Amino acid sequence: MIHLKVTNLQKRFGGNHVLKGVNFEINGPELIGLIGPNGAGKTTMTNILDGAIKPTSGTVYLGEKRIDQLQPFEVARAGLGRTFQVTRSFRRMTVLENLYVPALAMGNTHGQAELRDKAMGVLEFLTIDHLRNEYAQALSGGQQKLLELGRLLMLNPDVIILDEPFAGVHPRLMEVIYAYIQRVNDEGKAIIIISHQMDSIFSLSQRLLVLNFGDLIADGPPEDVKNDPAVIEAYLGAEEGEEAPA
Repeated sequence: MIHLKVTNLQKRFGGNHVLKGVNFEINGPELIGLIGPNGAGKTTMTNILDGAIKPTSGTVYLGEKRIDQLQPFEVARAGLGRTFQVTRSFRRMTVLENLYVPALAMGNTHGQAELRDKAMGVLEFLTIDHLRNEYAQALSGGQQKLLELGRLLMLNPDVIILDEPFAGVHPRLMEVIYAYIQRVNDEGKAIIIISHQMDSIFSLSQRLLVLNFGDLIADGPPEDVKNDPAVIEAYLGAEEGEEAPA
């Protein structure tokens, strides 16, 4: 049973109080949307969850293991993986080689043939198997997103965080990402999606978390959250250009 527990998570950068005692739990293969206006604390919280930065106070447990003081590679080994808003492929390696990296980094002891078979299966699912010998730097923005998803599949984490997976993606490739999210969730993985594309968030998510200026102001089913007065106020007061829940 997947169990992620965030307790009283706080983060300060000097005098800037970015997270103000955030609490939530994930129990089982939930599909969760994380939303909030710019500056709400979404990126900071994600960076704490994956070990990139440490909280000022509070704890994060994945199962029985405390992960908030671990390094990112240790968090990945514990079972939490993420993508980035700006993709981070190894640009001078081929697509296939990019998929080998996370498996080898996690200490994969399987033979080369088995590792290649797994990687090819992932590429076929993501519809980019024809690009296996292309260098990552030659891929489009949408194909880069798919490659990052593929590297996550090679890690096989219990909890997956997708940071803006639909940004700049062609509609056809977006359908592939939708299928990826639904299939991986059906296989028993918990997924947290961070996105400003509200149509995607509301159609995919079973539950929404809403941050605003470091406070978790809502946590519940999408229909309830979008009618929550605190959420409506947060978005109506957001900076110009920020999308509001529809």
